[in-house]
Amino acid sequence: MTNLLSLLIGYLLGSVSFSYLAGKLLKGIDIREHGSGNAGATNTLRVLGKGPGIAVLLLDMLKGVAAVWIGTWLSGSDPLFEVLAGISVIVGHNWPVFFGFRGGKGIATTIGVMATLAFLPALIAGIVAIVSIAITRYVSLGSLLFTALLPIFIWFMVDSREIFALSLLLFVFAWVKHRSNIVKLLKGQENKLGAKKQV
Repeated sequence: MTNLLSLLIGYLLGSVSFSYLAGKLLKGIDIREHGSGNAGATNTLRVLGKGPGIAVLLLDMLKGVAAVWIGTWLSGSDPLFEVLAGISVIVGHNWPVFFGFRGGKGIATTIGVMATLAFLPALIAGIVAIVSIAITRYVSLGSLLFTALLPIFIWFMVDSREIFALSLLLFVFAWVKHRSNIVKLLKGQENKLGAKKQV
């Protein structure tokens, strides 16, 4: 029963949209009606500025870390439920029950989950993603690279079928949520980091 409770807690924790709350508290707006329309750290950065954007990024990552820790604690370190707790928090972030199931794309929360479950692969994939963002200024490209590289690094570096399966699922999640960004990248129309949207 406590195993299942960890999944519910993970989903509800993920459903707390810090991007939405930042928009309401700082500007009295629904962040989903501005910028890219995404309730995530990058859109928060564009619409509200660097400070709120960084805060949302860190808080969204911490959601992922906390959900896995809770899953570990309540399941007695059962690898399956650690992974399921990670899935639950990302599903909550992407489709939050508190905000009409309109959430973000889950990358920051994915970073938190995967850094907790597979630190070294997540670190290497994260470095590649950061370098790509620094060079191209396309956050979406970095996010796509991060989720694409994770399964490869985990396959070679982590002896866990559960974590490898999770990385494949999160790859699918990310690429489906970024499908409009992929089209824009291919057309050369994607927004670059630093292109601030005015409220």
